Order: sequence, then structure tokens, then C-alpha cells
Amino acid sequence: MDSRLAKEVIAKRIAKELKDGDVVNLGIGLPTMVANYIPEGVNVILQSENGFIGLGPAPKTGEEDRDIVNAGAQYVTVNKGAAFFDSAVSFGIIRGGHVDTTVLGALEVDQKGNLANFMIPGKMVPGMGGAMDLVSGAKKVIIAMNHTAKGKSKILKECTLPLTAVGKVNLIVTEMAVIEVALEGLVLKELAPNVTIEDILMRTEADLIISEDLKVMEI
Repeated sequence: MDSRLAKEVIAKRIAKELKDGDVVNLGIGLPTMVANYIPEGVNVILQSENGFIGLGPAPKTGEEDRDIVNAGAQYVTVNKGAAFFDSAVSFGIIRGGHVDTTVLGALEVDQKGNLANFMIPGKMVPGMGGAMDLVSGAKKVIIAMNHTAKGKSKILKECTLPLTAVGKVNLIVTEMAVIEVALEGLVLKELAPNVTIEDILMRTEADLIISEDLKVMEI
């Protein structure tokens, strides 16, 4: 599966997790694509941590507004009723527990629900941004990421990179699977079409519990 298609699969599946009336924060990169696939009839309020609420889908080519960008500096649209505010208000929303779900990318996730998503070995990085606040303040944390990186699993027994958060991840969605973080460990809930359990086990370092209700991912 090519990179673009993999991202679409992940974003479409995560969009199905969002519930009517939810306040949702989408992290930079892949998670921002979720805004393009909100199911019809589901009204969610998308928050951008750089200071507005009421985020819409990506604009059509040629219709970008240079004054409206998300936290990743990508052009976005806003829905009717959107509101703009400063960073203090934005992080007051996040830290105050008003975000129902946050969707974030990750470099590593482990079987205890720990998350590492800001430090890339050998590269200069500015820091973890708002991720630490988001995973602490949101009621549900969904990780959107490719299952592997350069052939190596990103779902580990134990994270090797510095942690952004400890035990905060609730759900992992990759192009291959949907995995729930439960008290007993990681539970494989769904497989992407044409992916087998053996494929997943081969590409996952962490121990997995196979759900009795395992099903094919709906995209």
C-alpha cells in the first residue's frame, strides 16, 4: 500500500470513531486528514491548538485563505460559528478537560499505552509542542500512524524513545489494524482488508491479544 493510500485508510477509519457533539483535537500531519472524512450526519467540533475552534476540511486548490492555517501551518477551512482566540484560551480548553478526543501521530507506542511522539534520533526537534497537554487533558487518545517505519515495528513491548505520556493511549489505528489498549494489554480488534493475523503478528513487536470479535476494518 502506498503512503498516500495508507494515510487515507487510517484517517477514514478514525473518523468513524468520532461521535456527534464531540470536541476533537487533530494533531499535525496525518491526523489533520481526519477532518476530510467526518461521516455524514455526525457533527463534531474540531479544535486547532494554535487558536480556533470550528475547523473544517481542507480547502480546494485555489481557494486557500492565507490567514487560516492549522497548528501544522496547513491551509484549512472553518465552519459557520467558528471562533478564534489566543493560546491561553486554546490551552485552557485542552487542560481544562473540554476535549473529548485527541488524534495524534506517534513514533512509538507500547503495550502499556505509553507514547513517544516528539524526538527523532539524530535530528534537531523543537520539543513536543502541545502533545503533552493533549494526552493529559483529552478524555480519549487515538494514535494515527503507519504500522512500521523502515520495516521496523512502531508498536513495541516498551518504548525506546523519550516518552510524551505514560499510559494515556486508548486506541491505535494503522493502515493494517485497529488495536485497543486495555488493562490486560493490546487487543487486536480489526484487520484491514487482505491483511491476516499472521501479517500483523510479524510486524508487531508488542504482545497482542486477539479479540474474540475480530473483524475486518470498515473504510
